[in-house]
Amino acid sequence: MAEYDVIIIGGGPGGYVCAIRCAQLGLKTACVEGRGALGGTCLNVGCIPSKALLHASHSYHEAHTNFEKMGLMGGNVSVDMGKMMDYKQSVIDANVNGIEFLFKKNKVDYLRGWGKITAKGEVSVDGEVHKAKNIVIATGSEVAPLKGVEVDQDKVIDSTGALALTEVPKRLVVIGAGVIGLEMGSVYARLGAEVTVVEFLDHITPGMDAEIQKTLLRSLKKQGIKFVLKAAVQRVESKDGVATVHYKLRKDDSDASLEAEKVLLATGRKPFTEGLGLEEMGIKTSPRGQVETDGNRRTNVEGIYAIGDVITGPMLAHKAEEEGIAVAESIAGQAGHVNYDVIPGVIYTTPEVASVGKTEAELKEQGRAYKVGKFSFMGNGRAKAVFGSEGFVKILADKDTDRILGCHLMGPMAGELIHEICVAMEFGASAEDIARTCHAHPTFSEAMREAALACGDGAIHA
Repeated sequence: MAEYDVIIIGGGPGGYVCAIRCAQLGLKTACVEGRGALGGTCLNVGCIPSKALLHASHSYHEAHTNFEKMGLMGGNVSVDMGKMMDYKQSVIDANVNGIEFLFKKNKVDYLRGWGKITAKGEVSVDGEVHKAKNIVIATGSEVAPLKGVEVDQDKVIDSTGALALTEVPKRLVVIGAGVIGLEMGSVYARLGAEVTVVEFLDHITPGMDAEIQKTLLRSLKKQGIKFVLKAAVQRVESKDGVATVHYKLRKDDSDASLEAEKVLLATGRKPFTEGLGLEEMGIKTSPRGQVETDGNRRTNVEGIYAIGDVITGPMLAHKAEEEGIAVAESIAGQAGHVNYDVIPGVIYTTPEVASVGKTEAELKEQGRAYKVGKFSFMGNGRAKAVFGSEGFVKILADKDTDRILGCHLMGPMAGELIHEICVAMEFGASAEDIARTCHAHPTFSEAMREAALACGDGAIHA
């Protein structure tokens, strides 16, 4: 039996970052992980492998659509799914091995196995008991089930299965038009699959800016992805090598169906807390299964904290990382803090989508007076040069003070560009502050400045 200042249960982005930060602050730290590899869902079967496949499929798409336009006249590029999956795995391995190196560098003990809280200050790892003054729950999330849809990883797959296909399906039905569904749908649409997305709501990307939703939907349709909105999936049946998705159209309650080789369930995720000992310890959870915490990520049981996907808030790796750092600093006696108003979100389709802060709908609901500065990538020279002029930047600022309240954009490198606004919002900057900052030319980031200018006297290149 070992004794620690902190034991973190879960080695995903929240857990491993928390562990490293704890160790950096002088705390004797251990991290428990039962997957057999550090990095959690994100590095193993989520963010990282999906980005590898998105990059590979985008490169394939570029070769077939834009290379000839640029005078690149090579032979016809084909897809070798085996090699593509090997490439994906090499990216995973490099990242996972990197975390193990960081654990060794920072003297974090890596406890392999499934952890359970068996008493206050006590964690059992596959039967071996360890003591800790503080325990952090960072066990992440898992695919949320949908009634009538059974994932068998053959005909009906989840995001994990979608990252391991050995062949491109001729027809793929995606249930759910959120981030995971659109990203994986994009991958296989580019590789040649006929993709149809079935969504319960009347719009895609729930929670995003409404104008972004509509513009992205048009763009994905132009790319050949089909959409069935306002459709309630009833069940999926597999027979003779074909999966049939049965659904009801909400507008008239009529029945309809789609056939496909593969069906991807992408309707969301739920906290993963099975076998953790929450009930036995009396740790409070919400009706949705989330661990309840206070403003400092503390549970109702002294010395036990929770972070990431198991608590309330967006299920994002970087949100979990921020909470992991904050908890580590709180345990070390510092003022751990997370600004939940500045948590960016990104969808890695092409074009990319990114957002931070308030949407127009939220500001209207609050009754807050605001102004809008918009700029289209059609006016950005760098975007035109790379066939990336589709999309726009929208900055929302307080009508009276000009303080930036939010930003929503769709276009090239949106996931990188959004952080200019994140930094600005952290410092309470105004749109004029962005507008008066010199931006290098030619860059995509000039579009951010132009949108900021549009909050005032007007953009230059619009």
